[in-house]
Amino acid sequence: MSSATADAWSEGENLFTRLRLRFRSWRRTRPFWAGLLAMIAGVPIMYLPYAHLSLGGMTVAMSTTAGAGSLIIGILLMVLGLTAWFQPAVRVFAGVATTLLTLVSIPVSNLAGFGLALIPGLVGGGLMVSWAPLKERAATDLPTADGGAADEAAGYAADEAATEAVPAVAEQADADPAQGPEHAAPAARADIPAQAGEPEEAR
Repeated sequence: MSSATADAWSEGENLFTRLRLRFRSWRRTRPFWAGLLAMIAGVPIMYLPYAHLSLGGMTVAMSTTAGAGSLIIGILLMVLGLTAWFQPAVRVFAGVATTLLTLVSIPVSNLAGFGLALIPGLVGGGLMVSWAPLKERAATDLPTADGGAADEAAGYAADEAATEAVPAVAEQADADPAQGPEHAAPAARADIPAQAGEPEEAR
């Protein structure tokens, strides 16, 4: 939904309601959920290679030589999510790049953060590519302050035009002599004698 079709708010509403409606209008003009999923996918890819997990009394460290690659992929996924929010015009590029980086993170970053980033990254990339803004509504489609008086006036104008068109067609038919009964095709004359061998319909 575009900003032209977003719901307006009245001046008497409180601050929280106005902020909520303003955020909703902003969210509807961009692939918000796609960017959010891309940023969520970047967090485990970037965090897990540098994390030290404690399982009971044992510390598990996953810092490998691929840690730098995981950091770059995680940061790029978060940047692509922000790009989809603030630059919706490049959403197709951001969606394709998000999908590719998520797939690259499978061999590079511990199976895409142990699978935690795989589904959010692929779904977010697909949503970015498939998202499209709605078309702006025409001025005649927008609701009027007088409760639809503009639509009623347009209807009255159309009825008057149709009423005036009927007498004009009748006058044109009367003025055109080619359409009158005098110029109809002559009927078969009964005083012409039929010739021998001539069928009855030929007269």
